[in-house]
Amino acid sequence: MGKRIIVSVINDLVTDQRVHKTCLTLTQMGFNVLLTGRKLPGSPPMDNRPYSYHRMKLMFTKGPLFYMEFNIRLFFFLLFNRFDLLTSNDLDTLLPNYLAAKIKGKPLVYDSHEYFTEVPELVNRPTVQKIWKGIEKRIFPKLTDVFTVNQSIAGLFEKEYGVKVNVVRNIPFKKSVGKTKTRKELGLPDDKFIMILQGSGINMHRGSEEMVEAMKYIDGALLLFVGGGDVIDTLKKMAQHPGIKGKVIFKPRQPYNSLMQYTANADLGLTLDKDTNLNYRFSLPNKIFDYIQAGIPVLASNLPEIRKVIETYNIGDFIPSHKPAEIAEKVKELMNNEPQLEKWKRNITFAAENLTWEKESETIKQVYSKYV
Repeated sequence: MGKRIIVSVINDLVTDQRVHKTCLTLTQMGFNVLLTGRKLPGSPPMDNRPYSYHRMKLMFTKGPLFYMEFNIRLFFFLLFNRFDLLTSNDLDTLLPNYLAAKIKGKPLVYDSHEYFTEVPELVNRPTVQKIWKGIEKRIFPKLTDVFTVNQSIAGLFEKEYGVKVNVVRNIPFKKSVGKTKTRKELGLPDDKFIMILQGSGINMHRGSEEMVEAMKYIDGALLLFVGGGDVIDTLKKMAQHPGIKGKVIFKPRQPYNSLMQYTANADLGLTLDKDTNLNYRFSLPNKIFDYIQAGIPVLASNLPEIRKVIETYNIGDFIPSHKPAEIAEKVKELMNNEPQLEKWKRNITFAAENLTWEKESETIKQVYSKYV
């Protein structure tokens, strides 16, 4: 049995593809991987995985008491379990990992999935933001092996803390998608232009409210949400308004393979984050790479990291603004331009060959190889 590595993340593990792919790569390298997170009352069951996992049941599910309970529980879990190496995913697991690694004299790898201290949930709560920033400032400069999701965020960290940051984008496995279900089997109409917005972070400031509002101006199309987030209930109420009703469908969080069946049956993939905070400005949403692997063009907000991918491979277009009427005009323009859509689809085939986890994970292998 190889060296034991405990990988921790604050979510319920089920739909976190980045962490799952990392654990698969580490397992293939010969590590004995234990992934730990939490289990919520509504968490789906875990599927079979080639590595071990442990989900903690907590008394609290949100707010300061939840974060306090999770961090304390995680610290003692790490302290009383054997490991040769720790991997912390995101700032909300970093403190217990750092302390446990320090006490046991073991190495720690940190993977920051976003620019955590600038997420919208913290930007408007300066006291809470200051606490998380304080934790980051105390620990980050002492780290030696750090990953993040794109070059823009890596640049911010390197400038602030003087630590080299490795970039590993959240890209799916090569050809992980095959269309095995029809629209009819998925309960989707055959005669509509389907736009999908997917993910477990359908939250505020991500353009979903404006997209629902835009459906008032669009006929012959269906807007499909697959996933969850803090604005889903608001979106469902909006979808009942006159002029919108019947044009929007919601599907709950799905296992990855099921999710990608919906994606592969869509005509256009949406990613509409607003430039309201540094985290969103420099985001590179996972869904873009899922759309590419599913073979569908992308309509996106014009943010730096997103623009790099779309323009490099010429696989989509950008909304002119977040005004619903202007979003609608862009959608109608694309719906009526079949030659352009077909050109993007051809380009996506090339993009899908290049943008694969198999290639992206080479950076992970290089960093972790010294610990094997």
